Amino acid sequence: MRNPTKFLGEEYEELVEKALDWRLKTVEGPSEPVSTVDGRKVIVLCSNNYLGLTTHPKLKKAAVEAVKTHGVGSGAVRPISGTMDLHMELEVRLARFKDAEASLTYPTGFMVNSGLIPQLVGREDLIISDELNHGSIIDGVRLSRAERSIYKHNDVQDLAKVLEEAERHDPEYRRILVLTDGVFSMDGDIAPLDEIAKLTEEHGAMLYVDDAHGEGVLGKGGRGIVSHFDLDHTRVHVEMGTFSKAYGVVGGHISGSLDLVRFAWNKSRTWLLSSSHPPPVVAATIAAIDVLETEPQHVHNLWINTEYFKKAIDDLGFNTGKSQTPIIPVIVGESSKAKVLSDKLYEKGIFVVPIVFPMVARDLARIRVQMHAKLTNEDLDTVIEAIEEIGKQLEII
Repeated sequence: MRNPTKFLGEEYEELVEKALDWRLKTVEGPSEPVSTVDGRKVIVLCSNNYLGLTTHPKLKKAAVEAVKTHGVGSGAVRPISGTMDLHMELEVRLARFKDAEASLTYPTGFMVNSGLIPQLVGREDLIISDELNHGSIIDGVRLSRAERSIYKHNDVQDLAKVLEEAERHDPEYRRILVLTDGVFSMDGDIAPLDEIAKLTEEHGAMLYVDDAHGEGVLGKGGRGIVSHFDLDHTRVHVEMGTFSKAYGVVGGHISGSLDLVRFAWNKSRTWLLSSSHPPPVVAATIAAIDVLETEPQHVHNLWINTEYFKKAIDDLGFNTGKSQTPIIPVIVGESSKAKVLSDKLYEKGIFVVPIVFPMVARDLARIRVQMHAKLTNEDLDTVIEAIEEIGKQLEII
């Protein structure tokens, strides 16, 4: 008899053979810059917890208090009875923080892209997307059924060419949506959003930026890429972000016009059909905004550590690509070499993960270092010494 699931094991074994499989490690306790992972005390350089807010006393206290006052769950989706006063407070606070007319929160950032993009555009429209955009954007684009064009990574001239071609299209597109990451998650470079906004304005296109890795990192007090380039939401129509990284909690969100938010809560099925955030998560997220507004040292320390580490790694001769942010790739080429580098660093008490195809091109495998505001110079020097020693062993430098 035919085994309908045989392919599952076969394809997994094929991934193992090609060194393309994920090997999960378990963090035992809170997400900290130095944590216990699979029984070993290690320096963690692969966390999105850039500012260390997952264990900030104000966030923990807010979460505990919310359990006492609101319980552990909302009980429903937002359009039914899952909208609590805490959800509304968070969205008001977020809009003020983002200098936007309105904001809306989603269970995850992935759900923003997969649920909102397909509602903004359809069969009569065109999406123009950066070639290195995140997988959640790619899924949203596929679900939209809009015509699509790709422009070369961060290449404004190529984007201009695509927009000019779009204007000559017959029949004329109903809408054109330009999509870009703010900070690209595998390379750590920043989209030239000011130039992109200028182009989209000239061509009457809508601009949507996924700023997941710019949240709490770029801009005034960590307000993100729109603030970083001194833009506003009349020019960047959808500013998408996440609470799951620098904010130290979990969830996605959009900021922009009131029309955008009203449209999203009536049309976006990932928002309409998903239970809302548990009260302790919402309260902790509000507290995270409080921290960003009143404790600038966290963002400051993150950038001090980023500049210190990146300069040392560059000086040793490692290839860090075009990184401009606390995401610092150490590009080694072959997937197997990236995995060996990761394994050897773990043996020395440093936790990083190899990033291999299909997350990056086959010949651009790497370890991705993500900097942390709470790491000490002693921690960073330990990493620098280890990566120099192993890099020479593996003939990377």
